[in-house]
Amino acid sequence: MAAVALARISGNGTTEVALIESDEIGTVGVGEATIPPILAFNALAGIDEAEFMRRTQASFKLGIEFVDWGALGDRYVHPFGPIGMDIESVPFAQVWLRANAEGFATPLRDYNLSTVAALGNRMCLPSPDPRTVLSSLKYAYHFDAGLYARFLRDVAESRGVTRHEGRIADVVLDTGTGHVAAVVTDDGRRLEADLFIDCSGFRGLLIEGAMQAGYEDWSHWLPCDRALAVPTRNVGPLTPYTRSTGRDAGWTWRIPLQHRTGNGYVHASAFTSDEAALQTLLNGLEGEALAEPRALRFVAGRRRRQWIGNVVALGLSSGFLEPLESTSIHLVQAGISRLLALFPDRDFEPLLAAEYNRMMQLQFEQVRDFIILHYKATRRDDTDFWRYVGAMAVPDSLQSRMDLFRATGRVFRLDDELFAADSWLAVLLGQNIQTRSWDPMADALPADMLRNRLAGIRDVIARTAGAMPAHEAFLKQYCPASL
Repeated sequence: MAAVALARISGNGTTEVALIESDEIGTVGVGEATIPPILAFNALAGIDEAEFMRRTQASFKLGIEFVDWGALGDRYVHPFGPIGMDIESVPFAQVWLRANAEGFATPLRDYNLSTVAALGNRMCLPSPDPRTVLSSLKYAYHFDAGLYARFLRDVAESRGVTRHEGRIADVVLDTGTGHVAAVVTDDGRRLEADLFIDCSGFRGLLIEGAMQAGYEDWSHWLPCDRALAVPTRNVGPLTPYTRSTGRDAGWTWRIPLQHRTGNGYVHASAFTSDEAALQTLLNGLEGEALAEPRALRFVAGRRRRQWIGNVVALGLSSGFLEPLESTSIHLVQAGISRLLALFPDRDFEPLLAAEYNRMMQLQFEQVRDFIILHYKATRRDDTDFWRYVGAMAVPDSLQSRMDLFRATGRVFRLDDELFAADSWLAVLLGQNIQTRSWDPMADALPADMLRNRLAGIRDVIARTAGAMPAHEAFLKQYCPASL
């Protein structure tokens, strides 16, 4: 992703971009689900959507279904796109809270097109006409992460990026500046550069090994530290959503692609054994396993600094947050976009790195809080794991948002954070956090008018979703992959 994005700069006739990687080193690829901002990255890179989807065996994603999170037996969807619409300038969430309390609102899912389409296994592209409800449809993708990497490699090389095959055996520092001067491959090649992007995974070869960034451990809030992943044959309809199911010591994912389904179990080793975790994963599979399960260990958190000197860390080398909300690839994208906005010259003004670190710290912390919310807002007490996360103290930044919602029903988007107010609303209400009040402006609206407006929104959404083709049929027409 970094090589494709930075290839734009090579058009100045001065900058050269090189990629060093080894086919002997596999990618982690824990999650293969994304969120809507990836459409902006692909557009920036000039990637044709249908070709990309064919090459990566991709399917569409309209949201995430959460099963057994708030309580055993509960189900809700965190959807993409807006929920409802403001009524007489009163935010829809406030209108719905009043209508729900008075008994004439239906479940929140009825007021979001992506949710209704997802649960009906429907999909088509959004309308460019903002006057239609179909324009509110927002989507992302499920894809094979390994195929995506190979696709991007081809794109990067076609745009002038030089690829070097090999492992990095040594890092050479400039004795004067302390910057990285060169890396040395295992066959003795010395590769020099002005700027280095560290994509070396958990090891953090440059950002930690050479620059000693330090790591901020968040495992006391996010105790899951293991993942098992296994692909299976597709069974049943190809659903346009990811599913996350709460388990005894964590959660499992289900991600349907055109050629297979990705499955995994993110869990906390302090609350289950490796053997029990493996059995939980295998017992929950819906199709035949196509490979042996792969195991991964991690510590939730982030590098204390992600840009030091002439080294910028992206991906796992910058930190790791479990893929509960499909944010891993987005955090790579966020790092790239901020690097492009703050791109240095050879002087490497320290204020650029300081601003990058400030923005990325805020982005990581905001995503962290949203993920913690899913654990904290639970009524499950059937295992030690759920009792722990339900009782744990959470960051002040999250506690204040939960307190505000409980007291007033208000949710606000902070700065340019990733998740909009409707995302917070979907999870807060989906996990049964109750509010004591709502915006008093909603009480000024006549009840009969509200009933009619809510019914109208539900009706147009239901009719629009019902007219959409089946997800699998649309894939076969729009971007059929070679299976």
